[in-house]
Formats: sequence, C-alpha cells, structure tokens
Amino acid sequence: MGIFSKYKREKETGPIEWLVVGLGNPGEKYLRTRHNCGWLTVDNLAAKLGVSVTRAKFKSMTAQADIGGKKCLLMKPTTMMNASGEAVVEAMNFYKIPLGRIVVISDDVSLDVGRIRIRKSGSDGGQKGLRSIITLTGSDEFIRLRIGVGAKPHPDYDMAAWVLSEFSDSEKPEMFDAFCRASEAIALIVAGKVDEAMNKYNR
Repeated sequence: MGIFSKYKREKETGPIEWLVVGLGNPGEKYLRTRHNCGWLTVDNLAAKLGVSVTRAKFKSMTAQADIGGKKCLLMKPTTMMNASGEAVVEAMNFYKIPLGRIVVISDDVSLDVGRIRIRKSGSDGGQKGLRSIITLTGSDEFIRLRIGVGAKPHPDYDMAAWVLSEFSDSEKPEMFDAFCRASEAIALIVAGKVDEAMNKYNR
C-alpha cells in the first residue's frame, strides 16, 4: 500500500473534515475521457483506501474514508461538469467545511499528459468545473490538483471534442501513473503537508 499504510485508518470516527472532489461528467460515454481525470483519480484513491464511491449524496457519488486520521468525504459530482459547484457547495455547507479543506481534482489541457500541478488557490484556467466552484462559493481559495491531459492536436481542433476524447493506448500508462501520484499527493495534502506535496509532485 506504500504511503497509504501510513495514512489510512481502518476505524472511521468523528465528523467529516475534508472534501476530496474529483471532477467529471456522469454517464458511460464520458467515463474514460480526458475530462474525467478527477473521477478516475478518486476511484484510484478509493481503491487504495478500500472503499467504494457508490453512495448517492450531495448530487454526487460519495464514500467516507479516513486518511491520516482525517475523516474525508470522497466525491464524484454527478452534475455535468459546468455545474460541479452545486455538489461542492451542498457538501461544504452541510458539514461546515472551510474552503481550505477542499481538494478539487481536474483535467488541464495546458499541461502535458500525466503532469501534476497542485495549487492552494488560483483562477479556473478555463476549466468549467473549477469555474462553477469559484462562482458558487465566491472564492478561489481551495486546493486544486490539476492533471495534464495534453493540448489539442492542432489549433483548429474542437476543444470540447478533445477533452471528451479517450486516452490513446500509449497515454494510458502515463495517466495511470498520474492517478497514483495524485492519490499520494492527496494523502499528503489532507495530512496538512500541502507544501511538501507541491514540492514532491509538481513537475
């Protein structure tokens, strides 16, 4: 289990302290697309923690898990991408979670395939899920972990078609590695080691 042998606790106690939100679009046709990096990362993290993200709550599929002694709610919003903020706001208001204890995982076309970029705040960078969260919370002061899916093949290529395309066979190993590294980074972030996660995984 590596890092998770240290950060996982079997017994779940206490209130939810962190939200870990993977952005994506619901539906089988979107499942393995570039735009669903957030969902795929949450699934990777859940597998390492031995939980299933299957409970419908807060316009999301959810699971509770302890990471480093912190009780987390793993979320895969089932709104479409551009309404992701609705799910996040419902959960944060219900559990009274401050923005600084929300980690949002999204795709990023400005990063090469498999690269990770962690930031404590910042603009949406054109990502509509992040834009929805910023708009509905009124702030950009939440932690975001962006995973590179590569730029569209040429300037005239339709952006929507690009982010809704699936990874090539040659890209799949790189992306699986990225999801594993992202899961490890999330464990550090929840443990209060955001700077360490940035130094170790931003590249």
